[in-house]
Amino acid sequence: MRLRRRAALSAGVAAAAAGAFATAAAMQDGASPSMAAQPSDGTTTEPFHGPRQAGVETHAQAHAAFVSFGLHQGTDRAALGRLLRLLSDDAARLTRGEPPLADTEAELSLLPARLTVTFGFGPGLYRAAGVAAPVRELPGFPIDRLLPRWTGGDLLLQICADDPVTVAHAQRVLVKDARPFAAVRWVQQGFRRGRGIQDDTQTQRNLLGQLDGTRNPEIGTPSFAAAVWRPDGSSTMVVRRIRAEMERWDQLGRRDKELAVGRRLDTGAPLTGIRERDEPDFAAVDATGLPVMPDFAHVTRAHVSDEALRILRRPYNYDGAPGADGRADSGLIFVSFQADVERQFVPIQRRLAERDLLNEWITPIGSAVFAVPPGCAPGGWVGDQVLH
Repeated sequence: MRLRRRAALSAGVAAAAAGAFATAAAMQDGASPSMAAQPSDGTTTEPFHGPRQAGVETHAQAHAAFVSFGLHQGTDRAALGRLLRLLSDDAARLTRGEPPLADTEAELSLLPARLTVTFGFGPGLYRAAGVAAPVRELPGFPIDRLLPRWTGGDLLLQICADDPVTVAHAQRVLVKDARPFAAVRWVQQGFRRGRGIQDDTQTQRNLLGQLDGTRNPEIGTPSFAAAVWRPDGSSTMVVRRIRAEMERWDQLGRRDKELAVGRRLDTGAPLTGIRERDEPDFAAVDATGLPVMPDFAHVTRAHVSDEALRILRRPYNYDGAPGADGRADSGLIFVSFQADVERQFVPIQRRLAERDLLNEWITPIGSAVFAVPPGCAPGGWVGDQVLH
């Protein structure tokens, strides 16, 4: 009996310690445990139909696949209409938790886990349709080391859900049905914190340990609408694959990492502040007269004061198998949405390319830009406004 009581007491102490550790970890990331989003039970759905596509103003899901297609030669406006009708019907069914037509693994469609499928149209799709494109390829930046295997595309499907099986099945169904019209150009798979680990409003951490997206416009606000959406419900999307040079980053001390970023690693606060969302004071100087927020810091170079010129960062981490030498294959699938790429994204990227010290430890190896057409009504299809 005494041994049982001692074992029960030990288990209780261990559980309490684990709970305290989890609470401390949640508070370190800026989340209150009582505010954490509830894990999805798998049946939670996000609407596919509406004036704007889902997957932009949707709280980011835990898993994502970005599938870029190149259209087959000869795919014309009529063929594009057939392709987009088919994929829109597939996506509408999958996001409701229903098997698409000819789904050979129908049981895998029954748990949508907040699945969203967002369509992006590249310049090549508009050329094939014979209409003017609202986006063009990004200019070259001196920091880019782009690889064809991660660059470009005529059509993009952003597939996001809180369950990796849901994402994998949706990807297979959509790729299979697109096959007569287009070939897969590249697929990038990414992840974030699991659903329920922290509140939806908390900022994501990348694999360098930084909070990534502090200055995002707040979902559901007029400033979000002004920065992200055009009057017709469309937007634009940039996808950049950014390799993290993890072994070189590991050689830095904590203070040097914070100077490169311009924020404290633990709280995400700017070097002139206390809390994550404190406004940086770029005029502040230290005792030696040097700026507290260096001109080369990532936050300084990326800062935008005009809310209408901000971008929505919706990134995902990636982590491939290490090489035989143990070197990491890790980084960020940087995804941004903005009303106008030329007016919002390009100026920020130019400033970063010019003098961001963080460029010493990150390398862009893939890049693509897409228009995000408006959503569609039930019975309609994504792209009908573009091709009609």
